[in-house]
Amino acid sequence: MKSRLPKFKDTKEEAEFWDTHSFVDYWDEFERVREPVFVKPQKKVVSLRLDAQTVDLLVAVAREKQIPYTTLVRMWVAERLKEELERRKPRPSKGVR
Repeated sequence: MKSRLPKFKDTKEEAEFWDTHSFVDYWDEFERVREPVFVKPQKKVVSLRLDAQTVDLLVAVAREKQIPYTTLVRMWVAERLKEELERRKPRPSKGVR
C-alpha cells in the first residue's frame, strides 16, 4: 500500500504539516514501537545560593521573556558553558614565521 503521507524535506516542514492535519486520519500508516523514540535527558538538581536582589532580577528578566526564572538560569548556564568549551578548543595554527 502506498503511503498517503508526503515526503518531508526536514522536520520544520513535517511540523507544519502536522499543525494542520490530524494523525487520526493517518492512523493505519503508523506502527507501534517497542522502545521510546524521544526520551527526556535525566536531570540533576543543583542547589544554588543567590542573594535576594539577584533572584529578583532573574525573576524580572524571566518575566519579560515569559519563561520561568529557573529555565532562564538553565539557559544561561548552558550558553556560558558552551562558550567556555568553544574557547578551549585548539585553534588551527597559521604557520610559523
